[in-house]
Amino acid sequence: MGGQCKIRSARPEDANALAKLMEELTGLPEDGTALGEQLAKMAAREEYHVLAAECDGEMAGAAMGILCENLAPSCTPFLLVEDVVVSSAHQRKGVGKKLMEALEEIARGEGCVYICLVSQEKRSGAHRFYEALGYDADRGFQKFLGRKP
Repeated sequence: MGGQCKIRSARPEDANALAKLMEELTGLPEDGTALGEQLAKMAAREEYHVLAAECDGEMAGAAMGILCENLAPSCTPFLLVEDVVVSSAHQRKGVGKKLMEALEEIARGEGCVYICLVSQEKRSGAHRFYEALGYDADRGFQKFLGRKP
């Protein structure tokens, strides 16, 4: 991987850099102020794990894992992964893999039985990436209740 990259918890002061990444992910404008407030709110809740990949002092990627309680099997929790993004300048350098490995480490540490994520059908490159990490392409469903990214 080119340069030094570290995975760390995202902080409210990362909001503007995170907004740029989310815009790259969704194609929609994002509000850095609102993201900063959201990061602060999430930091206060232990089930949220928002990770930032910082490469050579620049935010290169981000991912979020949410620990979810479960009824079956045997009341074991699972991790829901959302908002995985690596800037186009840092793709194919191992940044996404490091983010996903960090989330998997959190899931294992919490005794999670599985990790789940949803990826839009049009993101075939992302699908190959997840499959290379061992994720199965089981069928999933989403219903958007507002703006669709």
